[in-house]
Amino acid sequence: MINTVLFDLDGTIIDTNELIISSFIHVMGKNFPGQPYAREQIIPYMGMTLEHQLQTFSGRQEVEDLVADYREFNYAHHDSMVAEFPRVHEVISTLHAKGIRLGVVTTKIRPTTLRALEMFKLKQYMDVIVTVQDVEHPKPHPEPVLTAIEQLGADPACTVMVGDSPADIKSARAAGVLAAGVAWSLKGEEELRKYEPDVILQDMTDLYSLLGWESKLR
Repeated sequence: MINTVLFDLDGTIIDTNELIISSFIHVMGKNFPGQPYAREQIIPYMGMTLEHQLQTFSGRQEVEDLVADYREFNYAHHDSMVAEFPRVHEVISTLHAKGIRLGVVTTKIRPTTLRALEMFKLKQYMDVIVTVQDVEHPKPHPEPVLTAIEQLGADPACTVMVGDSPADIKSARAAGVLAAGVAWSLKGEEELRKYEPDVILQDMTDLYSLLGWESKLR
């Protein structure tokens, strides 16, 4: 029986997709004007750490200046470019009310993670928040998921990790928890299925069925 649900943040419960893509396009256009980047080149790498993505896009190992440019643009446009995915607050508040332990496991830094959760009034429901600053090895390594499990005192066999990227699925499987992909991932359901998630959620309310709850909760 599942009693613990962990969520990725970006692209899973908070729609930051256009903010992230716009931030990368801004950074690449500013620093590499002769190498314009399109969203199609960015989407496959979403879900990895910011540093890894910028190293991939720039071909550089040292990317501190690019990270600074990204964060400046991202912070300035955050509130106007993010949104909550449908029924997220409804489902998360219901899970919390029913005693399910909840957490966020993300490759974002803590300040922007908290900003998004507080903006949509979701932080109050989270029993644990694991960011890229809390681990040595970020997703797709199992450490972030295992860190959340340890902090919660949870049983991996009773835990599901919900995410929109291959990194989420890989991390979940390596940690020995159920891996749930989301069909609204920008990468597409077909791409996520290549990584063999245990389930694909078509809607946030599909979590009710996964937990074995009555359909009347829908």
